[in-house]
Amino acid sequence: MSWTIKRRLLLSNLVTLVFVGLVGLVGYQAVAVMSGAMDAITVNGSAMKDQLQADMMHDALRADVLAARLAADRNDAAEIKGVREDTAEHIALFRKLIDDMGAATTDAEIQQAMRQVRPDVDRYLTSAQQMVTLALSDKDAAQAQFGAFMESFRVLEKSMSGLSDVIEKNSEATKAVGDAAVTRSRYQIIGFAALAALVSLVMGRALARSILTPLNQAVGFAARVAQGDLSERIEVGDDDVSETGVLKRALRDMNTSLHRIVSQVRGGTDAIALASGEIAAGNMDLSARTESQASSLEETASSMEEMTTMVHHNTRHANEANTLAASATDVAVRGGAVMTEVVATMAKINASSQRIVDIIGVIEGIAFQTNILALNAAVEAARAGEQGRGFAVVASEVRGLAQRSDAAAKEIKLLIDASAGQVEAGSALVGQAGGTMDEVVASIGRVNAIVRDIASSSREQELGIDQVNQAIVSIDSATQQNAALVEQAAAAAGALQEQADQLAGVVQVFRLA
Repeated sequence: MSWTIKRRLLLSNLVTLVFVGLVGLVGYQAVAVMSGAMDAITVNGSAMKDQLQADMMHDALRADVLAARLAADRNDAAEIKGVREDTAEHIALFRKLIDDMGAATTDAEIQQAMRQVRPDVDRYLTSAQQMVTLALSDKDAAQAQFGAFMESFRVLEKSMSGLSDVIEKNSEATKAVGDAAVTRSRYQIIGFAALAALVSLVMGRALARSILTPLNQAVGFAARVAQGDLSERIEVGDDDVSETGVLKRALRDMNTSLHRIVSQVRGGTDAIALASGEIAAGNMDLSARTESQASSLEETASSMEEMTTMVHHNTRHANEANTLAASATDVAVRGGAVMTEVVATMAKINASSQRIVDIIGVIEGIAFQTNILALNAAVEAARAGEQGRGFAVVASEVRGLAQRSDAAAKEIKLLIDASAGQVEAGSALVGQAGGTMDEVVASIGRVNAIVRDIASSSREQELGIDQVNQAIVSIDSATQQNAALVEQAAAAAGALQEQADQLAGVVQVFRLA
């Protein structure tokens, strides 16, 4: 089972708290033992003090007995009174000390010793009281009782010595128990502290390894992705619910998305480069054909200028037809030849107009394909996000250029359609002029009769030729505009191909396999 970093840290802290609690418990037990020992030592010390004072009262009562005998010998009332008071005070203090010693301690041995001492104390105090009374009233009786008094003194002294030994022994035992508890607690605390340090070290290393190892893997993987290497894969289990597992899965998903996006961008740039190359090649071909068409239009314009000159001459000579009847046939023949050339030229113009219409259709198709490619490029740039913003701008410009090219091509087509109508009208006029010239050749005898008709026809022909000249000028202007549009389309295709090459160079930094 995979644990989160939070749960691992909580477990580590819990283990540390357990050991801290154990150390605290051991310390508390040691303090409790020491407190009990100190209480016992205090009680024993108090008992020892009371025992020493009682021992002093033991000696003081013997001194009172001796003082009473001396006071009786001197018969000093004040001294006798003082002896009585001292004896009573010492007896009372002795009893109080013995009672305090019995009440202060709960130790069984001391209580047993106290029970053994108390009868001896009572006998000694009674004997001392009797000795003082006898010493002050009956010296001989006092002398006879003195031996028994001293015997009770020695018995009590021996009992008091035993009590002192018991108290001292109990104090030493209590001190030994306290020292042992302190030593045991010290070793326990040191042991638990060492064990806690060892467990903390092991758990700390394991925790650091469990956190740092996947983090180092994630950092290395991110560094390789930053360098453009998308071929690496990071291993992570789906059941890894730790924070590092979540991070590694996020990095894995990021790498997969980047791999897919870069693959799509590469495919898009290759397609754009191919399409822009085809557009550039088509524009080169269209430019060449446009130049050829312009050259043909120049030749046609030159021929039309010659035709116009001839028509002017024909009109001028028609007024002289009456005097030039002899040369009318010759002129009619030349006019028929010229009309034949005009018909052929008009046919060429009509064919060129049809070629221009076809070229405009090609331009419209190219503009439509360019618009579709620009739309596809804009879609791919939108998918690329921030990195495709520049490419989206270029795609938008290409799309705008394609739309302008389409609009211009439609305008040119309208002009060509108008020009074609004018050419057909001119062809009709030329056909009429040819028919008229045939009639002139066939009916040379009727020249004088139809001179006016010829003059009128010549004037109409002159007007038609002027219209043809204007149409050719319009066609030449449209051809020049078409050439300019072709150059713009070629420049746009070149810019698109350059941008595609730059974008391809940018995505080449990524390694997919």
